[in-house]
This record gives sequence, C-alpha cells and structure tokens, in this order.
Amino acid sequence: MNSSAQVDAVVLKNLRPTESVMAVVNLTEPEFADTVENNNIVLLDFWAEWCGPCKAYGPVYERVSEEFPDVVFGKIDTEAEPQLAQAFNIKSIPTTIAFKEGIGVFIQPGALPEDALRDLVTKLATLDMDEVRAEIHAQEAASEQPK
Repeated sequence: MNSSAQVDAVVLKNLRPTESVMAVVNLTEPEFADTVENNNIVLLDFWAEWCGPCKAYGPVYERVSEEFPDVVFGKIDTEAEPQLAQAFNIKSIPTTIAFKEGIGVFIQPGALPEDALRDLVTKLATLDMDEVRAEIHAQEAASEQPK
C-alpha cells in the first residue's frame, strides 16, 4: 500500500457515518409541502442571487444548520420560486420563516445574527405546540363571533 493509499485508509477509518450533518437544502415548490409536513422543525431562508445581505447571511445560516442535524434548513430562491415568495408575501429578503409540526411559528425579514438564529432553533425545540394550536383555535373562534 503506498503512502497515499495509507492516508486514504486512515481517513476512511476515522469517518463516522452515524454522525450525519444536515446540509442546507434548496427547496422548490414541488417538495415544499412534503418537507414542511414531514419534518418536526423546518427553517426557510428566502433569498436571491443578486441580494448582498442574502449572500452575507448564507454562511451564517449554513454554520448554524451544521449544529442542528435534526432540523431542516431550507433555502428558497425567490427568483426561481416566485410562487412560494408570493404565498408568504415576501417583500424583503433575506426573510427567515420557521415551521414546527407543519405550523408557521416565526417570520422575520432581514438577516438574523448568528446567535439569534441559534437561539431561535433552540427555542423552537422547546415550543409547546399544544399551546400554539390552542391559541390558533381561540383566535379562529374569536374571528367567527358575530360583531
């Protein structure tokens, strides 16, 4: 075995396939609903190639995604997916949106600082969705009341 092959063997031996890192995924309309409905926590970054703040936010979003392998970090290009941007009434980019258990629970235009994004993901993990659903139900019931 030559030295290059020995190095490759050592590298392969030290890889741990059980340690998966969820990379940021580019989402399009066809897989959007499935992604939101079939994952516990989903964060979305609405962005565009021409957007300077989006380009600055991208590496931050990527770094934080590597810390939370059980969370889906999706990116939606508003130029390629205008129907999704319109569905969420995106007026400014970047915009971060979070879903938990298929329910939209956070939306914020502008690039989030790294610590704030990390804090958001941590808080989403502990968010009591029974309380959220109860609040949604109460708001729906109140809006149905005759005035």
